[in-house]
Amino acid sequence: MAGIVAELLDILDLAPLGADRFRGESLQTGWFRVFGGQVVAQALVAASRTVPETRPPHSLHAYFLLGGDPKAPIDYAVERIRDGRSFATRRVVATQHDRAIFAMSVSYHDAEEGAVHQATMPDVPPPEDVAEAPTAAAQAARDGAVIPAPILSYFGRQRPIELRPVEIERYLRRAPRDPRFHVWMRAVDRLPDDPAIHRAVLAYASDMTLLDATLIPHGQTVFDGEIQSASLDHALWLHRPFRADDWLLYAQDSPSAEGARGFARGQIFSRDGTLVASVAQEGMIRPRRPKA
Repeated sequence: MAGIVAELLDILDLAPLGADRFRGESLQTGWFRVFGGQVVAQALVAASRTVPETRPPHSLHAYFLLGGDPKAPIDYAVERIRDGRSFATRRVVATQHDRAIFAMSVSYHDAEEGAVHQATMPDVPPPEDVAEAPTAAAQAARDGAVIPAPILSYFGRQRPIELRPVEIERYLRRAPRDPRFHVWMRAVDRLPDDPAIHRAVLAYASDMTLLDATLIPHGQTVFDGEIQSASLDHALWLHRPFRADDWLLYAQDSPSAEGARGFARGQIFSRDGTLVASVAQEGMIRPRRPKA
């Protein structure tokens, strides 16, 4: 495997430092801070290295404490909180430059039989009918509209995860609307069959576009120069098996924003309608303060 997906898998293969400690590097995207989804994914890999493969993770809860430096390695220290008969709990702290930048708890559970139900996948066009950002931009230009350059750059840039936003028109006509957003996503190359890799890649992708949903009712986006945004916390529940290199629908909504913080939820479905994961996140969305 070559290309940017291979680079992602490489940074997810953490170097062991001994005593439940691991070290990871960052994708060099040119951004001034480490992408939060990368730290979530690497912390999940670190925690999972201390739990038997037969006991997969079912949930994680994380806090972003400081922006990460993409040019410096990140050290992950795992604490074995509990190993029970069917559950296990781990706590991970990520540090850079002798400071904690991230903390996360992960819970693991043996497979068991039990009651089954799930939400219904929203009725949206299939990924083949949703234009990629450059194609949508060309269509918008023909219709007399323009996708702003920062948005086009974000959705069109080379990355390990392909994104196809269903409601691309929200970026064309900046008006308040119902706070719902749907994005088809998948790894851009075939992944190994190891389920742990697919879970880590999904954890990486789960931080994409979610906070932006909190600004839909206000006719704004996180790409606006006047908005200062950052993820504050992140929670992910893994419900059912999936492949992160098959199309997944990320159905997002935002029930609340208050006090310069926005709250968003996400449900992730495989294209056959199976609910594979749920996500929740709160982030800072404040007007950018003028420099003194």
